Formats: sequence, structure tokens, C-alpha cells
Amino acid sequence: MWKTKSFSELSTKELYEIYHLRVATFVVAQNRIYQEVDENDLNALHVFYQDDRIIAYSRIYKEDDHVTFGRVVTDPAHRGMGLGDQLMTNVLTAIRMHFAHLPIEIEAQVPVKGFYEKYGFKTVGESFIFNSTPHIKMVHDPLG
Repeated sequence: MWKTKSFSELSTKELYEIYHLRVATFVVAQNRIYQEVDENDLNALHVFYQDDRIIAYSRIYKEDDHVTFGRVVTDPAHRGMGLGDQLMTNVLTAIRMHFAHLPIEIEAQVPVKGFYEKYGFKTVGESFIFNSTPHIKMVHDPLG
């Protein structure tokens, strides 16, 4: 079942499962050492799919004059089943509901740039290193 919750609405089990999935993917599997859990979690909307556990996730939050989202992840055992597409649909729906007046800007890992292009995101500028990984800034018109 798809859910969208603020930080304070998350149960301790949901929070644990979110952090477990994110650290397993973005720190352990990608061999990156950085502070994965950060202050943005406190103000974010957390979008996730939960069956017996959380298997797809992203967070959304306001940053300066735009809205952003990140930590887009599907559990490796559940990839290739369309959950990534469903996750993006839920993320963009939540943005339209909660941040309709703001442009969307993300910092995407370069290898998954094509995934975001399928949803109308366009690259801006050159790639850069963020938390030891090549990223690219991408923008999207929230009304488009």
C-alpha cells in the first residue's frame, strides 16, 4: 500500500525500515561514506510502498525557492516490477498536492538521469560530485 507521511506521522518501525533500505542502498551497496540520515528527514514528506515491509521510498521537501525530492529507491529484490514508476507517480502527485506553486529541482545520480527524463525532467549545467558520486541538476515544470 502506498503511503505519504510527515516525519512525525511515521511509526518507529516505518522509520527503521526507511533508514535500513536507504543505508543498505546508498551507503553499503554504493560504497559511499556520508551522513545518509540528515535534518531534511525532519521536514520531509515520506512517500513509500509498504507490504510486509517498506520496499520503495522517496522523500520530498521544500528547499529555498523550490521543492526537491531524493533518496528514490526500490528494494533490489523488487526491482523490475514497475514500483519505480509507481513511486514517481506518487511523488509527483504529492508535490502537486503540497507544493503546486513551486518549481521542482533535483540532484540526480548521473547513471539514473534517463529515468527522470521519462518524467519530463531536464538537465541543467554540468555534472558534479556530491557525496562521492557524480550527480546532475535536473528541473521539472510542476504544471507540465
